[in-house]
Amino acid sequence: MFSNIVFALILLVLTTFVLAKYIKLPRNIWLLFMAQPLAMSASPIIVFIGAILSTSMASDPSLATLPITMMILGIASTSIPAALIAKKKGRKFATFTGFFCLFIASMLALVATKIANFELFVLASTIFGAGSAFSQQIRFAAIESTDNKDDIPKVLSILMFSGLFAAFLGPEIAFVAKDLLISPYGYSGSFLVLGFLIIFAMILMIGFKNPKMNDSEDKGEARPLLVIIKQPIFIVSILSATIGSTLMSYLMTATPLSMHQIHGHDLIDTKWVIQSHIAAMFLPSLFTAWLVKKFGLKSLMFAGTTIYAGVAFIALSGQQVMHFWWALILLGIGWNFLFLTGTTLLPLSYKPSERHKIQAVNDFILFGFQAFASLMAGWVLLKAGWNVVVYTSMPFILILFTVTIYFYRREKKLLDPGS
Repeated sequence: MFSNIVFALILLVLTTFVLAKYIKLPRNIWLLFMAQPLAMSASPIIVFIGAILSTSMASDPSLATLPITMMILGIASTSIPAALIAKKKGRKFATFTGFFCLFIASMLALVATKIANFELFVLASTIFGAGSAFSQQIRFAAIESTDNKDDIPKVLSILMFSGLFAAFLGPEIAFVAKDLLISPYGYSGSFLVLGFLIIFAMILMIGFKNPKMNDSEDKGEARPLLVIIKQPIFIVSILSATIGSTLMSYLMTATPLSMHQIHGHDLIDTKWVIQSHIAAMFLPSLFTAWLVKKFGLKSLMFAGTTIYAGVAFIALSGQQVMHFWWALILLGIGWNFLFLTGTTLLPLSYKPSERHKIQAVNDFILFGFQAFASLMAGWVLLKAGWNVVVYTSMPFILILFTVTIYFYRREKKLLDPGS
């Protein structure tokens, strides 16, 4: 019954070796390519079963999305400490710290589901978030491991593509291993298997070498935080990534609960929709680097925003499985375009000596809004229904269109670091 999981792991290893042979990038990138999806599998598991499991364990059904919210809040609250640890101890130490937190969270979640303790499950979800805050810094470790800054879009695309494996592994582990251990509502075995994957990720990271930074640049004079975040390039970057991620979290969090608990769709169909969504978040990374080179970041941002408008239209068209599937597929693609745009623009807003500070602020804002959105998703869904969840996302899509138009008009000035 674990054949699909074993096949995915073998495919991950083979894909890494094939890509490394034809795409010349530092060894660090390929180690991160293999390790990242193993650790990232934790988030899809919580997204897929968190709300469903919590409706059975929690005393109040409206708290069903609390574990997802606390996971994202854990990312937001730990993003600044994660960046400071990376600055002081190096990327390798920080990544190991994050993976260790994920392992501890897996064991806590195992116990929580075994004894059906909702509060302990929420604590485990929070620690999952803390560990994920360190894992989120992997993209910056990849950027810093790249000698040629023109390769940044390509490196980010490759790294985001590895998330495709997490998209499959997370929900598959949750579903296949849910009855591996006896527990009142199932899923204890899912967290046991997840713990093994995280140990494997830690073993892979032994070969990672801290990126070498120019000491004179790293110790240069840093500008005040307010000066940096007032830059138009930072504002466009943070709005693209944050609004894109917040809307993605808002609609994605509500989907499993809406499909399975409210509209009565089968758990297998729900798993398929979530897997497809997370796959769509990362599969476009196969060609986004080419799109950036061919059409530019402004076009990628416009495409992502337009796709989000399509998500709202489809989501309001009905509540059948295919309505959810198409909406979540487009949601994943739109997120990919907007997140890649924001992440690529961010390094243009800071000097090397400012990188840890701005990366921390960026993640704190991004995941802080995501946490609030995931909490509101469950409340709005249970109080007002799926259509209202979609309607309340529309004003933010309009904001994205406004930011995109601004980016189009001032692209040359925004992309000039000396401006």
